[in-house]
Amino acid sequence: MDLKASKADCKPGKSLFGFASGSLRCRVSVRYRVIAGLVFALALVFFVYMSMGARGLVEIGPEYGMCGFEQSYGLPCPGCFWTRSTVAFVEGRVWDSLYLQPAAFVFCVGIAISGVFSLLSAVLGIRFPLLDRPLGVIMKYLILGVVIVVLGGWAVTLARALSVKG
Repeated sequence: MDLKASKADCKPGKSLFGFASGSLRCRVSVRYRVIAGLVFALALVFFVYMSMGARGLVEIGPEYGMCGFEQSYGLPCPGCFWTRSTVAFVEGRVWDSLYLQPAAFVFCVGIAISGVFSLLSAVLGIRFPLLDRPLGVIMKYLILGVVIVVLGGWAVTLARALSVKG
């Protein structure tokens, strides 16, 4: 089953904020709304879990143990400081989150934006044209973006660690 709307479901309309748009406004299917609701729920669960960890209600770090890369080489791995950065983001200390691990900050912002768009799709039935592109195209750019952000965040973390050491 495809998530795209048929031409019969579309009519000329205005954008979300009332400005004229050349695109069509489409009704979304129940399946589309359910999937959007699940994406919103996952984003909410993620932030609630991290918030509970920030308050000490659940332990976030012990199951991961000490970083093997850092033990072996004395340098942070690409995943070092993600938990601390995410907890700082959830607590509202966004600049601390950005400083600790820039990649984690970018992902937190991305999860928050995805949650908001998913909520709008699930509750109001708003369709976002970006999601109408083929999944392969979206995944190609998403994977490329993830790699660039993680490597960029790691580069910043490594530079900070090396400047402290030497």
